[in-house]
Formats: sequence, structure tokens, C-alpha cells
Amino acid sequence: MATGSYGDASQKIDYVFKVVLIGDSAVGKSQILARFSRNEFSLDSKATIGVEFQTRTLLIHHKSVKAQIWDTAGQERYRAVTSAYYRGAVGAMLVYDITKRQSFDHIPRWLEELRSHADKNIVIILIGNKSDLEDQRDVPIEDAKEFAQKEGLFFLETSALESTNVETAFLTVLTEIFNIVNKKNLVASEDRGNGNPASLAGKKIVIPGPAQEIPVKSKLCCRSS
Repeated sequence: MATGSYGDASQKIDYVFKVVLIGDSAVGKSQILARFSRNEFSLDSKATIGVEFQTRTLLIHHKSVKAQIWDTAGQERYRAVTSAYYRGAVGAMLVYDITKRQSFDHIPRWLEELRSHADKNIVIILIGNKSDLEDQRDVPIEDAKEFAQKEGLFFLETSALESTNVETAFLTVLTEIFNIVNKKNLVASEDRGNGNPASLAGKKIVIPGPAQEIPVKSKLCCRSS
């Protein structure tokens, strides 16, 4: 069970998870961020200059989780922020516009950049934004599903305008991160019980990533893998 409020609550924060938004310019990354962090949408949104981030605190499995969501401009001239942008990220949202085939065709390049700069165990979801513009669709959903399946990514189509699946997309990533972190903590606890040091160095954390159009509720709640 995951719930969240807009703005930061005053309670103790148990975890802080950094999640990055990446993808071409004008695919709606900033709108997705605004919808999730403040439940806002602006029709006259301007292009992001450089980097900005928003936070939102949620309750996941009775723990307080602060999501720190970073958004960057998709234009090439801002790519120099790369290494600092990805540092410490444990989740990523790879966004394209379902009405712009080129934005989807660039996804492999963005994924390659992400994997070369971020932690190898980062949780990634592929997002086809602007699902409200079905009559202008230029990227068949089957193409995105196939790519996500091949690359081991989660997958959802969203509409920041209509607030469709935005919450679900973020909760999919954050809950998966939460489960992985707690699995690591459990391993560390067992090591301490066996008289071994609680170091996680060298332990391989496997992130299962079946492509999903809509993550099922049971998976968000009680996944055991």
C-alpha cells in the first residue's frame, strides 16, 4: 500500500530516493513532474533550462519515503550536466511522446546514456506520455511493449494532462526501489545474525523488470521475488 500527500509532511523521513526524468525535449517530462509533485498542469509550460527538482513525501509499507525527482532539459546543449545529474539516482523515468516517433526512436540512446552513468541496479520505467492524443498516435503501443520487454523495463502510457497513470508510474518505481532496499537490509540483518559484517559490498541485487502496460495492484503491494 502506497499513499502520498503533496508537499512534504513534517514526519520523520525513513528513506530519500532520487529519481531522474530523461528523454527528448517537449515530451512532457516537466508536466509529469508537476502533476506528481503538485497535482498541477500548465498548458503554457516553458522549456526547462538546465536542471530542477521537486520532492514529494509518500507512505510506502508504513514507511515515510521522500521522492526527490530531478528534471533536466532534453536539448543537447545541456547534456554536460550528465554525471552530476545521474549521481545517486536509484530510479529513472524514460519518457517519450506517443505522437512523435522520433522521441521514441531516441529512447535507446537515452537508455545507453543512463546505463553508462547511473548505478547498474537502477529501476527504470519506460513512459509513453500524452496518451490523451490517441488520434495523433505515431508510436504503436506494441512497439513500446516489445522494447521494454527486451530491455527489462517497466512500461506505462501516461497523460499528464488528464492525470492518467502518472501516480501509478511513480509508485511502480518507488515501490520497486523500496522493496530492493529492504531486501538488502534483510540480507545485512541476516549477516549480522551469523556473526558476519553487515557490509553489502559485492552483493548482487537483481531487479526483475517485466514490461507492463499497467502494473497490477498486487505487484505494487506485496511483490516477492
